[in-house]
This record gives sequence, structure tokens and C-alpha cells, in this order.
Amino acid sequence: MKYDNVVAGRFLARPNRFIAYVELDGHTETVHVKNTGRCRELLVPGAAVYLAEGSSPARKTRYDLVAVQKGERLINMDSQAPNAAALEWLRAGNVFPAGAEIRPEYTYGESRFDVAAFCPELALLEVKGVTLERNGVVLFPDAPTARGVKHLRQLAAFPGQAYVLFVIQMENVEHFTPNAETDPAFAAALRDARSAGVQLLAYDCRVTPDSMTINHPVEIRI
Repeated sequence: MKYDNVVAGRFLARPNRFIAYVELDGHTETVHVKNTGRCRELLVPGAAVYLAEGSSPARKTRYDLVAVQKGERLINMDSQAPNAAALEWLRAGNVFPAGAEIRPEYTYGESRFDVAAFCPELALLEVKGVTLERNGVVLFPDAPTARGVKHLRQLAAFPGQAYVLFVIQMENVEHFTPNAETDPAFAAALRDARSAGVQLLAYDCRVTPDSMTINHPVEIRI
């Protein structure tokens, strides 16, 4: 998954969920933040950030903020990137057999799931992007997610194969765990889903300023 026309800047401030102020080439640029999560541990004043230039002339902002440097880690924080990277990875023959029909945004019952695979029976897969890291441990979610809990319960009740794929938007992490302190309901629902047969997967990603690619499996501790 690649971006075009990426430039580097310095994060200044985030007045709301949708925009940030970035120092770029000696001036302050207002940019779109492609993640409505809190990201407080990432977007700190002075942090190096990377911006992808948008292609629509109707945009109010010229750039999207897509990645941030946190210490020695480059973290992709684009909330759309995990699904794009996951589709590339799945269509390359991972998880499902090569040649399986892979469909994004598939409606089943009352919900829309990130991925459906026909191999030939229907399988459902939900993608969760992970940007929260503490001392090498990565956690999800960074804020309570009622939608995430609902999806886990529906996957647990699904009669076919069901998966949750945690796409960790960085490299060199120790393990993944649900963020029970922030969202105990999600942590409990994840344990229940695993007990019901839902397969849990976590992978880190190779991240560059202009790309993100699913890389290695990461241990899950729940």
C-alpha cells in the first residue's frame, strides 16, 4: 500500500479530531488527520510527521497526515491503511487459499464486515488497525468502541469461519494485547470470540513514509 507525493514536516498542534497544524517548509500548514482516534501519545509537539498530498481539487486541505515518528519507530496512523494493506495481503494468498474470491465491505445480517472470502464457503474477517504502543506492547483500542464489541459478538455467532486481523501499523513490537483498561467490554468480547472459535491474528507492518506492508506475525496475549 503506497502513497504518492509524501513530504516531511513537524507536528505543532491538533485543534480537533480532523485537522492538525504542521510546520512545513517554514510555514504552518493545516492538514487533514486520517485518524479520528485520540493518538495523544503520537501527536506531540515537535514530532516528525509525514504528509501525503491529496488528489481532489475540492479538498479544503492539501495534505493528509499519514505517519509519525515516535522515538525510533515510524508509525503509520492512517485509519484507512490497515484495510488497504490487508486486502493486498489476503489477495496474495494469505489466510485464505490462493484464488479465493475476496470482497471488501461485505454486508452480512445487520452489519458490514471489512472482508468476506469465498473459499468456497463464506468466511468473514474484520480488520483492526493498531497504533497504540507502550514499551513495545501494542494495544487495541485506544478509545472505547461499541462497534468493535458488536462485531466481535456477531463473528462469535457466525456459523462459518470467522477472523479478526489486528494490523499493527509499526514494526519491532513484543506482543499484542487488548486494552482492557480503556475498554473492558472489548477485551471480554475478544476472549469470548476466541472461545467461540473466532481466529485471532496479529501482524506487524513494514512502514516507510510512503508505504505500509503487512510483515510478521505478532504474539497475542489475552
